[in-house]
Amino acid sequence: MFIKNMWSRADFWRWFIGIMMVITGIFVLFNPLASLAALALYIGIVFIIVGVGYIINSFSFEQGWELSVGIIDVFIGVILAFNLNFTMAALPAILAVWTLIIGIIQATMSWKNRKYNFLWKSGIIVGILGIVFSLLIFIYPMVGVLTITTIMGFYWIMCGIFSIVEGFYIPQIKISVYDK
Repeated sequence: MFIKNMWSRADFWRWFIGIMMVITGIFVLFNPLASLAALALYIGIVFIIVGVGYIINSFSFEQGWELSVGIIDVFIGVILAFNLNFTMAALPAILAVWTLIIGIIQATMSWKNRKYNFLWKSGIIVGILGIVFSLLIFIYPMVGVLTITTIMGFYWIMCGIFSIVEGFYIPQIKISVYDK
């Protein structure tokens, strides 16, 4: 009876999810190459999906720059998803080129549309930051790889710890809500 109740409780699943995320985060930290391969595949799929979204959106609003970004995203996504060995070796350079192109397009389009868009300054700032970030990746590619996997590992650990802590508070919240 206790096990059946435990498995049905939301707090148990939060603990379980949290523990799995912490284990995954530790694995990512201590296995950067395997993590990089998984990340490359995941990023490739995301690039394809986002690119298709940009392409579809470009026809709705007749924006040429969105079509360009969409085509670039799909192209990069296919490279990332279907050539994992190449992707692992070239991921920093691919991300740097993508960030550079998107940064230039974003800064240019924000400047061009400054009369029509009150957020044009933010667009220029984000575009310039993208350009600077891409140049840093070109200069220090291995730092880029290690930074990517380290941030990913710590993020998983942080989310796991949060889920575990949340699991301790969910029963208290349920009790206080249902008592009233």
